[in-house]
Amino acid sequence: MASADLRHELLCSICKDIYTDPVTLKCGHNFCRVCIDGVRDTDGGYGDYSCPDCRATFQQWPPLQKNITLCNVVENFLSTQPHLEEITGICCTYCVDSPVPAVKSCLLCEASLCEKHLKIHIKTSADHLLTEPNTSLKTRKCSIHRKILEYYCTEDATCICVSCSLAGEHRGHRVEMLVEASEKKKKKLKNLLQKLITKSMKTEERVQSMEERKRKAQERAAGEAKRVTALITDVRRWVDDLEKKVLSEISRRKEKLSLSLSDLIQKLELKKDELSKKMRDIEELCNMTDPLTVLQDPNTSDLCEPEEEGGDEDTGGHDGGDEDTGGHDGGDEDTGGYDGGDRGAELISDLSHTLSDMIRDINVTFYVQDPADILLDVNTAANNLIISDDLKTATWTEIRQNRPETAERFQYNQVMSGRRFTSGRHYWDVEGSRSGWWIVGMCYPSIDKRGQQSYIGDNNKSWGLYKVLVYNNLCSVRHDSNEIPLPHEISSNRVRICLDYEAGQLSFYELCDPTRHLHTFTATFTEPLHVALYVYNGSIKISGISCEEPSS
Repeated sequence: MASADLRHELLCSICKDIYTDPVTLKCGHNFCRVCIDGVRDTDGGYGDYSCPDCRATFQQWPPLQKNITLCNVVENFLSTQPHLEEITGICCTYCVDSPVPAVKSCLLCEASLCEKHLKIHIKTSADHLLTEPNTSLKTRKCSIHRKILEYYCTEDATCICVSCSLAGEHRGHRVEMLVEASEKKKKKLKNLLQKLITKSMKTEERVQSMEERKRKAQERAAGEAKRVTALITDVRRWVDDLEKKVLSEISRRKEKLSLSLSDLIQKLELKKDELSKKMRDIEELCNMTDPLTVLQDPNTSDLCEPEEEGGDEDTGGHDGGDEDTGGHDGGDEDTGGYDGGDRGAELISDLSHTLSDMIRDINVTFYVQDPADILLDVNTAANNLIISDDLKTATWTEIRQNRPETAERFQYNQVMSGRRFTSGRHYWDVEGSRSGWWIVGMCYPSIDKRGQQSYIGDNNKSWGLYKVLVYNNLCSVRHDSNEIPLPHEISSNRVRICLDYEAGQLSFYELCDPTRHLHTFTATFTEPLHVALYVYNGSIKISGISCEEPSS
């Protein structure tokens, strides 16, 4: 429509075609230079000149000024739409000599009209319904009555003519004008479109959220894989070092036992030779027939004492038994060998303890957290703390919470866990905010809930690690109001707490790379222990807990 209107404005009133080299008269009307020159030549012999459009007269033919702006408009129009009939594909029904693009179509006449025939049609048939050029004019008429479709039957959802509504099959039905029905449908479509746009935006947000979660999960998995790989590498190195140490100790003990047994064998060989010599001498005396010779033999005195002991030999070779006792001495060496076995058992026991320590260290170093292990007890939370919905995070607030004041509720900035510990080894992680300051630790359920003595570490029923961020990240540990400053700063805001109830140990670690031990309290625990948190001007979160069997 816009192209047709623009084309109409670019037509010369003389040739009825688009301007060619347009020029402007003093009256402001535009014409093709060739067309207006023809008018001038025609009027030149009859006096005054006049404008073909407004009939303004000129005594002299005015100089023709080329309309540069109009030239540019014509040039742009022809460059973008050189053939209007190629765009619409519809030509004037009445221009039979040469195809002329149609600018309107008449629904009643079922004909398309160019600019020229449109003017004639408007004069003769002003009441006809005109539309944009259209080739499917028949589809806009009723197939039964051959009248224009002007109404819309809401019951049958179809377009109808006036005859269909008055005498046809749609008589008595509720009908609307096409424009009215179209606007209603457009309104519904716009509402539907808005809903679809909203739904599409929410879907896109969910996709982005899932993509972000996927990216974070991949990053966490990569980090865990890297950490586990490093941990397993350390474990392998520890096992290799331990293997070398154990094998070296076994080799050393084997050499020591071998030397000891070689010594013993040499002594026994000498004693064996000595006994063999005595046995030969005794056999010679026993074989002599001359009693005087036997009795006066110079070696007899040497043999008498053994013979006196020899009586013992007659009792069953007790001297040999003494040799056996000597052998028993060898047995003592064997006992030394047995001692070596004991030492081997001790070494294996040491190895077992070492492996246990390694496993405990591994547990401290690596733990797949269970977010549902430790939950904060809202009934103990002070009214200036906000407890998260998952009962894992405590956040300080200036706005007091509307919770009932009970005997078990802390007065100041503190909260306890609902879970208590009475045995076994346990550890969990906490993560504090980088602003404000906080205390983490453990306490008995009988701790005071009110007054200055209720703070973690300010009584003999609680133990705590203090991190005061405003003091250059310096930390301290406290129990029964006795404070022990830690010698170095803590750069990480993540801390691990390890409890060995039977051993009476409560330890704190900084979760940096590598994990660093901060302090260990030693005590005899007499009551169940609860996790205790204090936070001011920030927040603190419990990450999880790992449990082992009670130590035997």
